[in-house]
Amino acid sequence: MKPVSLEFAGAEGNRLQADLWDGRGHPVVLLHGGGQTRRAWDATARRIAEAGMRAITVDLRGHGDSEWAASGNYTFRAYGADAAAIFQQVIDKFHARPSAVGASLGGLSALLAETGQGPLIHSLILVDVTPRMDPQGVSKVQGFMGARLDEGFASLEEAADAISAYMPHRKRPRSLEGLRKNLRLCEDGRYRWHWDPAFITSPSNINAGAAATMEELTARLPELRVPTLLVRGMQSELVQEEHAREFVSLAPAATYVDISGAGHMIAGDKNDVFCNAVLDFLREDEAA
Repeated sequence: MKPVSLEFAGAEGNRLQADLWDGRGHPVVLLHGGGQTRRAWDATARRIAEAGMRAITVDLRGHGDSEWAASGNYTFRAYGADAAAIFQQVIDKFHARPSAVGASLGGLSALLAETGQGPLIHSLILVDVTPRMDPQGVSKVQGFMGARLDEGFASLEEAADAISAYMPHRKRPRSLEGLRKNLRLCEDGRYRWHWDPAFITSPSNINAGAAATMEELTARLPELRVPTLLVRGMQSELVQEEHAREFVSLAPAATYVDISGAGHMIAGDKNDVFCNAVLDFLREDEAA
């Protein structure tokens, strides 16, 4: 199965690039984490489509093939507004509220959209993210993202070396073609991450107002009524067990599962196990 190209309009009219893996059934929108692209979901989207659903993977603003925000606005609120716009356009196109699968930034975007402008989605799967996270873990992730922001990498191999040093538990792939999709070859011949540097350098960067936004989002969790599954990596540096327990205690229809042997990047660490958990939840939700 091959995807077909789609485009959505973000909250500021910004173009958002997407792929549709069309299994002809219930729509499922997959939103990636900060610093990733929609291609992180390819294996998961294929499995969802093969199960008879429509998997829609989207490049978030400033990431992948989506437009960089002319406003420089990369706050969580901006991503939440984009997610709400995406969900509404999916409803208009397929005449059904989609399920949403969101990793890290994508998950918080979906949460903000549903608690702020819902009902927009049918169900929600959060991939290793809650409004409360370990600040040291967040700092580690953003530190890696920003470490080679300006200089980039001389080759794909150099980028792969940096990733292996950051995630030593993950087996290095034999082919680097998948990594190529997350990098852009610049005019100076160096590879840089496939996202707008303003994501972490703009005055309205991802950290601007983040603490207050997460507090507000935590306060809204009792209003989250859609069936929700939190999938946590047992080796996650961001979401500790106490964060997961707090989340399910506040969100009335939420449950959580742990994925053994996985860190924050669950879909990359244990994709088969992750996909099985996602498909089981989506099937149960459809049957309910």
